[in-house]
Amino acid sequence: MAYFHKNLTQEKWNSLAKDKQILNIVSELLRARNSLAGNYQDDVLHSLNRALELIDLTVNDRNKWQKGSLKELLRLREYLGSFYQENQSIDNITKLIKSFLLFHPQSASVKI
Repeated sequence: MAYFHKNLTQEKWNSLAKDKQILNIVSELLRARNSLAGNYQDDVLHSLNRALELIDLTVNDRNKWQKGSLKELLRLREYLGSFYQENQSIDNITKLIKSFLLFHPQSASVKI
């Protein structure tokens, strides 16, 4: 069971389409960006934690995420991890959001 998303199981997450998984991760990153703009540092960290949790669930959904896309997802996870150090800026979070949206054609059409 997930820690931050209390009612979310791996099975429930796996039942979501790939674009829905991406959009859920992006929504957490948008929350982080909005909290950063409002200078709510604690909320930024909570949103980053929730996004990482969703990414971990996504990585474990091996039926949808294989080979190259899994590798890219893990690279984005690593980049997100750097936000805990010094990489927190609205521009960097926006770049990360846009990168996630490129994973799926339907989600790539979302405007940020």
